[in-house]
Amino acid sequence: MERRAFLKRLINFSFSILVLITGSVLVYIYPSKMKERKLHYVYLIDEDELPKRGVRKMEFKYKSEDIAMINRAYLVISDNSMNAFSPVCTHLGCFVNWDNNKMEFICPCHGGKYNQKGEVTAGPPSRPLTKLPLKVMDGKVYLGIKI
Repeated sequence: MERRAFLKRLINFSFSILVLITGSVLVYIYPSKMKERKLHYVYLIDEDELPKRGVRKMEFKYKSEDIAMINRAYLVISDNSMNAFSPVCTHLGCFVNWDNNKMEFICPCHGGKYNQKGEVTAGPPSRPLTKLPLKVMDGKVYLGIKI
């Protein structure tokens, strides 16, 4: 066997081993099937206790075998709709607060502002507040969260 042919085979073999090792590491690092989070509905409030209009900060609890959490959301009620928004600013993840005088959500970290519909009105956020699913059943309001 010539020296050139030997070196060619050696390089091809080394490259094949390198590809196998890299592929194995990538499969190990990036799982083939990511765990999907399922939508769960948690009790929020009775329909009778809903305010006629305005924004109300709601706290809710969720408990299962492996998860226990207390969280919050903003319930926004206008003339013809009821929406729930996450209190997490879409800029850097700070918690927004509702200002009743200015009628807007304000992020204390970087001055992001959102209107009652969750749309950005000022500041650095590029996306609106995250809208959460709501469901009314048997006179009770339920909030959808992904767990």
